[in-house]
Amino acid sequence: MSSGTGLENLVDQTISVITNDGRNIVGVLKGFDQATNIILDESHERVYSTKEGVQQLVLGLYIIRGDNISIVGEIDEELDVGLDLSKLRAHPLKPVIH
Repeated sequence: MSSGTGLENLVDQTISVITNDGRNIVGVLKGFDQATNIILDESHERVYSTKEGVQQLVLGLYIIRGDNISIVGEIDEELDVGLDLSKLRAHPLKPVIH
């Protein structure tokens, strides 16, 4: 485990990761390394649409390369459980350009 990245406090917590190509992946952080490659368990991708509710694609155990990560955010699980994703409409995220 690396120190100083802030991720050590999020191990075994549900997090949301936005990738450089605009994907939103939610899962339980199981580990990471010095290159910020992360391992998520019980993960799924949330696919947003302006026409229908949020689709959740089950991914299970999933590894995301550190150089493909834009944002890592903590999820308030109580608030997240209360969301009705079938009623949520949003534009899909655009890829991040560095």
